[in-house]
Amino acid sequence: MKKIAVASEGNMVTEHFGHCSNFNIFETKGDKIIKTQSIDSPGHKPGFIPNFLNDLGVDVVVSGGMGGGAVDIFNDKGIQVVIGVKGEAETVVSDYLKGRLEFSGSVCQEHRYHDECGRG
Repeated sequence: MKKIAVASEGNMVTEHFGHCSNFNIFETKGDKIIKTQSIDSPGHKPGFIPNFLNDLGVDVVVSGGMGGGAVDIFNDKGIQVVIGVKGEAETVVSDYLKGRLEFSGSVCQEHRYHDECGRG
């Protein structure tokens, strides 16, 4: 069993992890989604969200972009980070589970320029 959190705006993957409105949480078994829930983001406080998701038992986090500090915290906790992703959250998770997800892996360097994450 694996728990995957997708940083989202509604049902769509957000461009920047720290500024998402919600997390779509998918509990999976093998390559199947067995349970889905959406939880509101607790808000952007550096270092808080990775610990929040860790406390929920998340194994993988998916986002369009993410700052290096958050990536480091997830890595320290053994949580896989998948960034550079676009699309509808459930489709993205389904593709991930089947090994078909395309992602760029770009890490945002400047939080104040979050609209430019993954570009250039």
